[in-house]
Parts: sequence; structure tokens; C-alpha cells
Amino acid sequence: MQILLADDHRLVRDGLKVFLERLASEVDVVEAATFDEALSEATGASKLDLIILDLAMPGMNGLAGLEVMRARFPGVPVVILSGTLQRSEVINALERGADGYIPKTLSGKAMINALQLVISGEKYVPSIIFSDGDAAQASARGNNVVFSGDSPLQRLTPRERDVLGLLTKGHPNKEIARALGLKEVTVKVHLKGVFRKLGAANRTQAVKIAMQLGWEA
Repeated sequence: MQILLADDHRLVRDGLKVFLERLASEVDVVEAATFDEALSEATGASKLDLIILDLAMPGMNGLAGLEVMRARFPGVPVVILSGTLQRSEVINALERGADGYIPKTLSGKAMINALQLVISGEKYVPSIIFSDGDAAQASARGNNVVFSGDSPLQRLTPRERDVLGLLTKGHPNKEIARALGLKEVTVKVHLKGVFRKLGAANRTQAVKIAMQLGWEA
């Protein structure tokens, strides 16, 4: 696996490399300190699997650098790395083609999980993307509850609980996908899992059964 890591601080790059090398058995991390260097390294790379760009490094010009990289390498996922975290900034980055937005304050384990999600073809979106917090609260509430061992809710995977939490709030698939950084087809797959485990035929039944089993909306 070949990853381009572009950040103007060597200490940051050295720290991130430790985690990037855990993503696969063989990881080649190509480094750059400016956007121009990143573009040059990407052009000369044999086969990039992931591009990580520091939002504030020289040459990025805000998200202009992201757009250039997306246009030049449309088949390679691009993640924005940032020391700040503002909802409008996250949304802007995603709308302009970012496959993920990772704050530098994210823990090592969480960062690995986020990057694995991106590499698998999905998007990583920090929780600040939620407009009013309801979606995040719905997801967290369900994931933090421990149900009895024989409860169908206990058999749901963490991601199925995320989807169910938003479903109980009345969110359609498109909004669930955006909130969780998933593709709509992936949301449908998780919903099928929820329906099957709860014995529900549709969305309405799934919500009703979940409530009867003790799910808090």
C-alpha cells in the first residue's frame, strides 16, 4: 500500500507514519512538506492508494489544492488533515471532493479506523457534521445501551445501531448516508441487517419493534 502524506511539520509526519504503517502489512509512506511537493510526488508515484493533505500547509490555498489533486488523481481517495474543526469547513471539504476530514486531535486508533473506512470506499465524517446534534445523540444513545443477552437489539453491530438510531429519528436513507459518511447502498445493506435481526418487514416496523424492546429515540 502506498500513501502520500503531505504536512509541513516533520514532527506531525513522523507521528502519523507510526499509525499509517499499521494499515497494512506493507505500507510505503511518501512524504511532502508543501502542496507543490505533494503534487510532484503523486505524479511520480507508482500506485497511490491514499492521499492525505494538511489543510494549512504552504500551497494548499484553502481547498483549492484538494480540487487540483482530485482532478489529477480521480481514482485515489483524498483525506484532509486539519488542526481546526469547524462544521462549515468540514462540509465544504466534503462537497469539494474530500473522502474524509480528520482532525489532528483524533486518537491514533480512531485515525486508523477512519482511514480504513476511506480505503474501503466510504467516507469519514467527524461528528461535527451533524447540524443540531440529534443524529449524533441518536447514534450514541443506542450504542451506549447494553440490552439483555437474548434481545435482538444486542445482536446488532455498532454500525447497524448507528443506522437504527437515525432511523428512529425519521431520517431518510440519503440523510443517514451523509450523516455517517456512508454510501446509500451501504445504508440499505445495514438496514436489511436490522430488519432481519429485529424480524421487521419495513422501516416502520423496525422502529416500532426497537421501541418495544427498549430503544430510546
